[in-house]
Amino acid sequence: QVQLLESGGGSVQAGGSLRLSCAASGRTFSSYVMGWFRQAPGKEREFVAAIRWSNGNTYYADSVKGRFTISRDSAKNTMYLQMNSLRPEDTAVYYCAADTKIRVIIFDREYDYWGQGTQVTVSS
Repeated sequence: QVQLLESGGGSVQAGGSLRLSCAASGRTFSSYVMGWFRQAPGKEREFVAAIRWSNGNTYYADSVKGRFTISRDSAKNTMYLQMNSLRPEDTAVYYCAADTKIRVIIFDREYDYWGQGTQVTVSS
């Protein structure tokens, strides 16, 4: 069974930075796609970024390109999301997700495994 555990959320002022971590366990992740999604109050969950574990290819939502960086440490089975130049509209619960055979990376329904989420709050 795949387990995902996020950490690193918190409160920061606009323009600040945070780094989220997602520790994965339970499988060998070489064939997985792992992603970050977020959900703000009253809004649907949305795609943020994803990475193919095998080759490190990365994908970003337009809203975070140039500000967020997704990466992975294969030795630690951990994925990261470095978030810079944070804005109040980035405030949300951030979830990590994983699965194999992802056809459309930005669709949350493609992912079977989810973490519990970590809160990110950006104040103006």
